[in-house]
Order: sequence, then C-alpha cells, then structure tokens
Amino acid sequence: NSFQGRTDPLQILHLSPEKLNNTPKAEIDVLFFNRVPKTGSMQLIELMRQLGKVHNYDVEKDPQNGGVLPILEPAEESDMIENIASLEDGSAFASHVNFLNFTKADQPRPIYINMVRDPVERVISWYYYIRAPWVFVPGRRRNNREMPNPKWVNTEFDQCVLSGEKVCTYIENSMLEHVGDHRRQTLFFCGHNEAKCTPFNGRLPLQIAKMNVEREYSVVGTWEHTNETLAVLEAYVPRFFADASKMYYSGLHSDVQNSNPMKPHIPQNIIDMVRRNFTREIEFYQFCRQHLHKQYIAIKLNELKKVDKSLAMMEEANEMAIRD
Repeated sequence: NSFQGRTDPLQILHLSPEKLNNTPKAEIDVLFFNRVPKTGSMQLIELMRQLGKVHNYDVEKDPQNGGVLPILEPAEESDMIENIASLEDGSAFASHVNFLNFTKADQPRPIYINMVRDPVERVISWYYYIRAPWVFVPGRRRNNREMPNPKWVNTEFDQCVLSGEKVCTYIENSMLEHVGDHRRQTLFFCGHNEAKCTPFNGRLPLQIAKMNVEREYSVVGTWEHTNETLAVLEAYVPRFFADASKMYYSGLHSDVQNSNPMKPHIPQNIIDMVRRNFTREIEFYQFCRQHLHKQYIAIKLNELKKVDKSLAMMEEANEMAIRD
C-alpha cells in the first residue's frame, strides 16, 4: 500500500472524513479558489467550467490581466472579501490572491480550495513562463512597456543560479522584492500581513500557512497526485465536484493549459542547490500532500482494509486491546 510509511498505521484506522472535512464550516455556498500561479490552476478552472454545466454553477475568474494580486491593503482586502461574500449561492470564484480571512472581516465563510506544486519545480516553471514570448509580448503591448532585454529572455535558469543573479538567489527571510517575486507558495495560504507572511522560507509564514490549510481549506490538491486530488474534491466538496474524475478522464486530462514547451531540462545538481534554500517551502508542500493523503485514506478506508489484510488485522488487534 503506497500510503504506509507516510502515516502511522494505527493512526490510519482513526482517520475519519468528518474530522478532516472543513466544508461544513462554510457559511455560504460559494467556492473560493485563491489559485497559486504555476500549479495547474487553469486546468482545474477548465474542469470546474465543465462540471458547472452539469451541476448548474458558473466560474468567475478574476480579470487580472495575467497578473497576481500582491499583498493587499486592509481596505482592498475587505472590499474583495465583501465582493466574494455577496456572490450568489452556487458561485465559484477564482483569483490569484493570498488567503482572505472572511471570519476576521465579519463576513460569512466560503468553501476554500487550492492547488500546490513542488516549490522548486514551480519556481523554475515561473522563470520560463514570464520569459515566453507569448506571455511578455501581449503584456508589453497592453501596458506599453519596452521590449525586454534579450539577455534577460535568453538566460537559462541554471546560468542565472550559478551567476548569483538576484532573481535566482533565494535568501532566507528576504522580503518581497517586486510584484513578480514568486518564490513563496506559503504566501498564498498565509495572508496579507507583510511582516508575518513575506519573509522567504521563514518559520512563521510556514506555521500560519499550515494552520490555515488545516482549519480553513476543504481541499488543497496537487496534479502530482491527480487521482487522490479528484477523489478528495468529489468527496469533500460534492456540490461543485461530484463526478470530477469521470469528467476529467473523459478528455480534459490531455488538455494542459499554459504549459511551456520552451522549458529545458535543468541539471540535477542545480535543482539540489536550489532545494537547499527552500527547506520550509518544501516542508509546507509535503504537509499539504500528507493532509491530502489523510483525506483520501479516510474516504477509502473500507476499500483499503479489503485490499490490505494487515490493516484489517491491525484493526482487530486494536479492538481486542481496547476490550482487554
């Protein structure tokens, strides 16, 4: 069983969907997907659009012109929270924005979902994405910017790391540098407090992000575990995701959005070098994966017991120990 080793076997027996399901905490029937860039969120939005036709809901995507909302001022944050809280029941809203705390703003809570990705893979993906001509050319025309420096466009990620360029140097506790500074996946789960949430690879952003995933999010999935993610979305957020697996595998899975054919193979030693500076970002990603697996095991426990005899035997032994 692929899950053993990740979770204490005795703990497995006590996992229950009820304890791991935050959806009942929602006070409005609105799905809020504060999507992390370069985690395959367009693919999930496309799946939701198809499911919306069946389950009668619309997906509203924030018209951010390809941008990402940075840290919001308190007034901007409360405006956005109010706008989402006033959406009609059965709406889904997707936006590249950090975690929004509806409870703190005295607004009814939506259903939170998100996606994550291996943080180093994500940073490399972002590096090449913003250098792709089909991304920067329309952006330049829209915002009347100059053409980027050819050296910037043509510098490979490994060259950038080895030459110690600022954009490829990942220094612990460094603050947010500019709008395109996308090294922090935890930021999307931490919120808008600059002092607490932006120190890169910091201990506090990690703790706040983990706490929010556990307390607030119905599902934080990853395309690196597609089947588990779809099964958990179906089970924990059925109003929006019933039959998600069937819909996904009926053709959507081959249609990957925003993928970049120009991204080259990065040497392993460069990846290892970068990973050493992403320890807490990696810890957060592993935490989200583990949480997802717990949610998955909880809904599949009876099936797992049939397949994995050791689980059934363990349950029997555990019950006998309780009786004794």
